[in-house]
Amino acid sequence: MSSTLALASLFGSSFLSATLLPGNSEILLVALLTTGDTTPVALVLSATLGNTLGGITNVVIGRFLPALSSQRGLNTAMGWLQRYGPAALLLSWLPVVGDLLCVLAGWLRMPWLPVVVFLCVGKAVRYLILTMITLEGMTWWG
Repeated sequence: MSSTLALASLFGSSFLSATLLPGNSEILLVALLTTGDTTPVALVLSATLGNTLGGITNVVIGRFLPALSSQRGLNTAMGWLQRYGPAALLLSWLPVVGDLLCVLAGWLRMPWLPVVVFLCVGKAVRYLILTMITLEGMTWWG
């Protein structure tokens, strides 16, 4: 697989993974890391950009939602956002709750700059940790 195709595939998978659609960006990232055809930095940047833009898509969707009904996951995410503000988006990578955090950040009309910064940092840290674990594991079994 060419480096360009690998990065584009990872970007697309990461974008979908951050929206309410299914995706498997972590599995693809690990697979691409093991091939060694693309630099880890490029892979992390591609995954982070795609996942951040997917999260921003959820924020935009949230800005268009009418009043929300009460549900357990919704209440948890809302509590985090009300307590920590945009910094709660550092957890936007979490399954299910992470998507809700992004949608609710939009619904609450949180300011764009902190939303994008915390969203990006949270997602980048997840991919960096996964990359470091994968590369370290590759040296053990290398």
